[in-house]
Amino acid sequence: MKLKRNTGVDTAFQMSSMTDIVFLLLVFFMVTSTLVSPNALKLLLPRSNSQTAAKPITTVSITADRQFYVEQTPVPITAMAGYLQQKLEGVEDPTISLHVDRTVPMEEVVKVMNIAKDSHYKLILATAPLEK
Repeated sequence: MKLKRNTGVDTAFQMSSMTDIVFLLLVFFMVTSTLVSPNALKLLLPRSNSQTAAKPITTVSITADRQFYVEQTPVPITAMAGYLQQKLEGVEDPTISLHVDRTVPMEEVVKVMNIAKDSHYKLILATAPLEK
């Protein structure tokens, strides 16, 4: 019995491996996009209709129970100036975004504003958009 050998090259393209890769990339990007959160602290921000185009280097948050955070790191107000100076060292024209819960007294906000003024940092007060 004579067996026939196939010596030709198969030119068909198999899409199954490509669809597996695309599916895995899709799942990866969906999972990682839900993990990205610019401000993980839940704050009720005051409302405003104005916006600024400046890009802040870091964020300072004050929660309703008067806890101070730089990004997600809790920092006491007494150590805030040193912590920000260390974090923003070497940055040209540093800008800070201030996220404050609307129930926080203004004196707590002024403390952070004074630290930024004394250190020559630009400060942006974050607000929620007005509902129409």
